[in-house]
Amino acid sequence: LGVLPSSVEFCCFFDYQSLSPRFVGDSQLRIAPLHSLIRSIASSAKGRMPVAVITGASSGIGRATSILFAQKKYQLSLTGRNETALAEVVDRCVEAGLAKEDITVTAGDLSASTTCDNIVRNTLSRFGRIDSLVNAAGILTAGAVLDSPLEQYDRVFDTNVRSLVQLTRAALPHIITAKGTVVNVSSINGPCPFPNVTYYCMSKSAVDQFTKCLALEMAPHGVRVNAVCPGVTVTNLHKRAGQDEATYAAFLEKSKTTHALGRPGEADEVAKAILFLAGPDSTFTTGDLLRVDGGRGIMHPR
Repeated sequence: LGVLPSSVEFCCFFDYQSLSPRFVGDSQLRIAPLHSLIRSIASSAKGRMPVAVITGASSGIGRATSILFAQKKYQLSLTGRNETALAEVVDRCVEAGLAKEDITVTAGDLSASTTCDNIVRNTLSRFGRIDSLVNAAGILTAGAVLDSPLEQYDRVFDTNVRSLVQLTRAALPHIITAKGTVVNVSSINGPCPFPNVTYYCMSKSAVDQFTKCLALEMAPHGVRVNAVCPGVTVTNLHKRAGQDEATYAAFLEKSKTTHALGRPGEADEVAKAILFLAGPDSTFTTGDLLRVDGGRGIMHPR
């Protein structure tokens, strides 16, 4: 904790309510909060658990990834915009066997400049480290270019690209220390063009290039950076983009003919690929864009 002159007499005791050590010396009481250190010591005593930050955790692929990582005994820092949905995900993670004290939540809009810093700060305060970052947050908007204002373009890129880069930059120094991993959730729409979702396709192409370039930059530091590229996956993404129930049902039915495996994917199937890239089973994989698309890419443009 530091070196004190030999002439200083002091003692230390722990306030177990605040998890803060209190040092008494020279007739003065000094309080030094060391939450992350104490938690790290406690974690080491029971076998250190890896720490994962997961964005978009309140729904879809991010939600499924959070629950799977809980089953695999990751300590979790979850973020999303919907606090009620996040609370439900926390409950599911606890049901999966993770202690509630092994989960921290930061609600907020990632496009806000302060949210990313808050996520990193809260994670370090709670767990003292970051081993993996899963960038699963994203939005989809529909419309032809001539009918889609630039404000829509800005919204897509702020969420799908800028906030992803911003959070990654904030977390990277700590991921480097842990020699950890970054996994970005991209899309088959990155390499494959589709009409009426141009801004979304552009944003996912940007995520793909960011993944590969960052993998080259981080390789000397022992940090691996990869992405998953899902095909059509059963989530609320398309409904939030404006599809009603009937339109969405028809879209899923059509997906049976546009995917080689004859069906759309499930969020937990993508989550398993994310777990593989984030964990120790992929130690010689970096800069990869892993397609979890049921063969959608090889069928395109059929």
